[in-house]
Amino acid sequence: MNELRSPFLVLAILLAAVAVLLELGSSHVLGGEGAGRSMQREAEVQEIELDGDLGGVDEPPGRAISYLALIDGVVLYTIGLMGLALVVPERAHGRAQGIATLIGSIVLIIVAFILGLIAFIELLVMVSLFLAAPFGTIAYLAIWGFFPRGDAAAVLSLLLLLKVGVAVFLVLAQQAFLKQKGLMALLVTSLVCNVVVAFLHGFVPLVVVSIVDTLTALIFAIVAIIWGIILLIGSIPSIVSTIRSGPAID
Repeated sequence: MNELRSPFLVLAILLAAVAVLLELGSSHVLGGEGAGRSMQREAEVQEIELDGDLGGVDEPPGRAISYLALIDGVVLYTIGLMGLALVVPERAHGRAQGIATLIGSIVLIIVAFILGLIAFIELLVMVSLFLAAPFGTIAYLAIWGFFPRGDAAAVLSLLLLLKVGVAVFLVLAQQAFLKQKGLMALLVTSLVCNVVVAFLHGFVPLVVVSIVDTLTALIFAIVAIIWGIILLIGSIPSIVSTIRSGPAID
């Protein structure tokens, strides 16, 4: 039961990679010209009358889905290391893992901090405009008033399916993965974040979805920073062990 089944692990890595790529490319799905048509559909559902043809409107796509890549990138990195162990000698893998994790965690913390700061500033602008009636509110509605909620729901549903597939294939690859608390906590974090943003998109009124979406993106950046710190601390014992063991002998 503890034997590693490599094909299932490879499938888990591939699904995780697809999920990250979909999150990074979500702005092309939710923004651009298609956003105008999505705005019209949402307005019809909400029984809001819009003047003119919005088919060519370029609407901001939101941030929460793309910010999920910060967390799911950690998932991909973690299981990618497991797959790398299949083709790289154990000793070389052990030496490289600590250094790669240290560098990767620092990069993650810096990128997540910068993106979190951007989301925070945008959130302040959104809230300030929304509360500055009437002209500020009108400006907010013109820029962020009609979030492509239907398209976002479709993307989030596909992402959830991919992430469940990652978890299932990991268990099929080796049941011992269930005992790795860090890996399980990371997978649960990814799934919960996915469900939370999908719920919030559908729960709040349409005109404030963009605000909630940006707030959620900020929270995801903070969660990514926390995981970056965890990875940073976890890499230290491996680096110390590598230094103590001295250079590799071929």
